[in-house]
Amino acid sequence: MMPETLMKAVMLREFGGPDVLRYEDVPRPGLRPGEVLVRVHAAGINPPDWYVRDGMSAIPEHLRPPMQLPAILGTDVSGVVEEVVDDVTGFAVGDEVYGMLRFPGLEGHGYAEYVAARASDLAIKPSGIDHVHAAGFPMAGLTAWQFLIELGHDHPSPFQPAPHQPMPLGPASTVLVNGAAGGVGHLALQVAKWKGARVIAVASGPHEEFLRELGADEFIDYTTAKPEDVAHDVDLVLDTVGGPASSRLLRTLKRGGALYPVFLADYDPEETARLGVTTSLTQVRSNGAQLAELARLLDAGTLRVAIDSTFPLSEAARAHERAARGHIRGKIVLTVE
Repeated sequence: MMPETLMKAVMLREFGGPDVLRYEDVPRPGLRPGEVLVRVHAAGINPPDWYVRDGMSAIPEHLRPPMQLPAILGTDVSGVVEEVVDDVTGFAVGDEVYGMLRFPGLEGHGYAEYVAARASDLAIKPSGIDHVHAAGFPMAGLTAWQFLIELGHDHPSPFQPAPHQPMPLGPASTVLVNGAAGGVGHLALQVAKWKGARVIAVASGPHEEFLRELGADEFIDYTTAKPEDVAHDVDLVLDTVGGPASSRLLRTLKRGGALYPVFLADYDPEETARLGVTTSLTQVRSNGAQLAELARLLDAGTLRVAIDSTFPLSEAARAHERAARGHIRGKIVLTVE
């Protein structure tokens, strides 16, 4: 028998804090039909990674997907195609690619030197940005796009009976982004500006200059003012924070306006009816075709990915510790030598 080819990866063998992440030798993945082998240069870190790591304690039990250990976390990668299965077209060995792998499933396995990726989850990496910035983009960028521009699939939502339908945005629109400095927030701000909307960014004071550089027309420091006291007649709120405090943002909307929570939140149907507003959410899904479209905006500089910090793959635990401290500006990315 041939000896197994090994690679380095970050393994999760038990649920817990950042210290449960272990940098180990594991077998390099094999390929199935429709897949390509990608040598990973950088892997993005996203909230689902730390939710899975701690056993999904923050997610209501009925919404938790099945989880099996051991596991390799991570969905977002940027790298180079090493091998292509015969039935795959559109990618060749040596291509630089990026993608969000197998989401909303939990089999992305991005924290590794190599990943077996479905070709349909990948796109050619924008040539104008490096692997670190490309790896920081897929989940956050696709979330902003699927909430604000185009859902891009017809899978039923686990969160609501009706499919999410993005509100058309243009120069007459006012969009409020709560949590605007984070991964989804800073990209959603730029997507809304690209559509011509007026954007109100809500974040803590130190992020004001950063968000104004990205195009924010108005800035609200939530540590000194309540957004619902300052902002009025808003068409659309994208709330990347969610949680129990989200309902207060309903009061910023004009009648006919909508609130999209990226993270779970509860609203009183009587209050939304009285205010004449709606709420809608979706679950981001892997989509290589949308990433190919977004690559053009990244290449043109219309969208920019901010990098909060980078860590070597071997220090994934430290990267998760950084995430746990919060106040992230943009994305945290693992680099793979």
